[in-house]
Amino acid sequence: MATYCLTVARLQLVLGHGARRLHVSAAYRAKAKVAMSRFEPTSFINYDKLHSNVEIVRKRLNRPLTLSEKIVYGHLDNPHHQEIDRGRTYLRLRPDRVAMQDATAQMAMLQFISSGLPRVAVPSTIHCDHLIEAQIGGVKDLARAKEVNQEVYNFLSSAGAKYGVGFWKPGSGIIHQIILENYAYPGVMLIGTDSHTPNGGGLGAICIGVGGADAVDVMTGIPWALKCPKVIGVRLTGTLSGWTSPKDVILKVAGILTVKGGTGAIVEYHGPGVDSISCTGMATICNMGAEIGATTSVFPYNHRMRTYLEKTGRGEIAAVADQYKDLLVPDEGCEYDQIIELNLDELRPHINGPFTPDLAHPVSEVGAVAKKNGWPLEVKVGLIGSCTNSSYEDMGRAASLAKQALDKGLKCKAQFTVTPGSEQIRATIERDGYSKILSDVGGVVLANACGPCIGQWDRRDVKKGEKNTIVTSFNRNFTARNDANPATHAFVTSPEIVTALAIAGTLDFNPETDYLTTPTGEKFKLVPPTGDELPARDFDPGQDTYQHPPSDGASLKVDVSPQSNRLQLLEPFDKWSGNDLENMVVLIKVKGKCTTDHISAAGPWLKFRGHLDNISNNMLIGAVNSENDAVNKIKNHLTGEYGGVPDVARHYKANGVSWVVVGDDNYGEGSSREHAALEPRHLGGRAIIVKSFARIHETNLKKQGLLPLTFSNPSDYDKIRPDDKISIKGLKSFAPGKPLSAVVTHSDGSQETLELNHSFNETQIEWFQAGSALNRMKQLQH
Repeated sequence: MATYCLTVARLQLVLGHGARRLHVSAAYRAKAKVAMSRFEPTSFINYDKLHSNVEIVRKRLNRPLTLSEKIVYGHLDNPHHQEIDRGRTYLRLRPDRVAMQDATAQMAMLQFISSGLPRVAVPSTIHCDHLIEAQIGGVKDLARAKEVNQEVYNFLSSAGAKYGVGFWKPGSGIIHQIILENYAYPGVMLIGTDSHTPNGGGLGAICIGVGGADAVDVMTGIPWALKCPKVIGVRLTGTLSGWTSPKDVILKVAGILTVKGGTGAIVEYHGPGVDSISCTGMATICNMGAEIGATTSVFPYNHRMRTYLEKTGRGEIAAVADQYKDLLVPDEGCEYDQIIELNLDELRPHINGPFTPDLAHPVSEVGAVAKKNGWPLEVKVGLIGSCTNSSYEDMGRAASLAKQALDKGLKCKAQFTVTPGSEQIRATIERDGYSKILSDVGGVVLANACGPCIGQWDRRDVKKGEKNTIVTSFNRNFTARNDANPATHAFVTSPEIVTALAIAGTLDFNPETDYLTTPTGEKFKLVPPTGDELPARDFDPGQDTYQHPPSDGASLKVDVSPQSNRLQLLEPFDKWSGNDLENMVVLIKVKGKCTTDHISAAGPWLKFRGHLDNISNNMLIGAVNSENDAVNKIKNHLTGEYGGVPDVARHYKANGVSWVVVGDDNYGEGSSREHAALEPRHLGGRAIIVKSFARIHETNLKKQGLLPLTFSNPSDYDKIRPDDKISIKGLKSFAPGKPLSAVVTHSDGSQETLELNHSFNETQIEWFQAGSALNRMKQLQH
């Protein structure tokens, strides 16, 4: 196959650091203020290299490849000699670009600064979306965020300029929507410091959520390690119609696979049903794949993607993708590790929750289940938008329902909020009248940011501890995640169902069968929602919120004040002593679900994401202590008194006492935040011993020099007592595939030896021995 490269300025948006648009109308380009001088003509798209690598691997494996295998193996550092065994070997990969949201970018850029390198090795961007709190409305909330977070925004902007990283200013929109609109394309491999990075799979891309230290690897030009993913195939037949939406596909799949069923695997959608789903709908499905623990999710290239690329100014990429379509779909006869069959004709609208995103209910049944379980039926707030569901199509379908209600003289009985995914979406739905309809029915349009989805919500309509129900079109609904109230019953569903339930005001309303009553007493039923997939006119890009880095930032300075309580330069962690880890105390034995929200809460703590010592004051404050079923109340075995988890950890560290955490299944599920690994390391932790780990968190722990270990026999969890001392043996001969052992000394003097498994490869063992991956990187530079 002939080489087909595009080496043109207009492709820099996707392949380089980015500007606003590619090939668009003159009027559009003028409004977006796109300066062609921002584009770097040296960047190009080269499907030929991807194709060449795939052919090398296909010949070696002598079998058909899935789509995800093609893209992943097509980015191998050494396709000729890389050992490939799904679920076992570690792959060394060369991702095309990096994206970071502002809460995780702080620590990622601090680590990159520590590397001593002058400029990032791959195109990279920072996106300001996490630090904007929803309180009043978009304009005022954004203005307040700029003032409150000025120090952090200045740091990220100046660090981006100095080290060659593009900077999307606050108000630009949510990282995943910006990536979909600008950077994702079929066949690209992108890593992002946020767990919902897989959103880009809606454009046929392999987009993977990682911790900041992984991003630093890629930005410094080091091959990135990923355990070779298994592949779960989801075969779609039938057609989406009526009240059923793309969100219902992933809500149903989450119910099937549970929050850990996708761990270590890429979910690959295929089959004739795919063509009935819009590109942004496919992105919704891939986005929430994070909730089943999947490495990422992906759809095959089709005409819906081509149309989206053309509508977002990337027609040239669509033209190249068309030439290489065989490369961007699975091979016929390829094999999956697991197959799920889903008939879209039979799929009904779903709503999942509360407290976990895999508790799936058909909308027609959730009311009865709620009554049986004592869940509040009154819907207090309906929230649409977020990175999962804030497309033009989503907003249009929600507006079609709101318009029906308004026409009958109704408004929402519940509070109603609308979060646009990007400045482009905000400007376009405002121009096309959707915003006015949603506002008229009772909605408050929030800033183009994450907002309530990640707990950035100054909620005041209920008191903390007050039992209540909210329905959202978000992706995650862990306890207290949205509003810091553990009594809030949060349910995730489609924007259409959220809108219908907000109008009705009750969880047991089924819009497919139930009637609403107008102020005059007339009964009527909502007609199924409709909405254009894409705007009939060009998107309105809105304000230009992108800052391109200068070609040479060497003379620029990045200042971090020693007195700052928001930012703190990093000090290297201590390296391994060379001996086994002896007589460590159990800081806490965690009971039940322990997500990264439990380990390092977001919400008000987000402001300290660039200051390791300050944010460490939230370490494990949401985890349940098995000893007393309490949160943030553990026994200090040096003093005999009870205290908060971070306080006791600091006391142990000050007295030279190392400690471990013992945990349950799927420990660390949820967000990619590496603070959940940095904090235990900073406060003196040495090992985390659990039944099983979520993928990203396990890697993050390894990156920071901790030992993530799993019980060979999961029931050994029950043998650990809060006052035990644990020694980890076998570290002098630490090797891939060779278990370690834990000698557990009980308070009565008796001992037990437990086998502990690990998934370290040789490189990761070097991270542990050096004290962290960053320490090892520095060793190799000398």
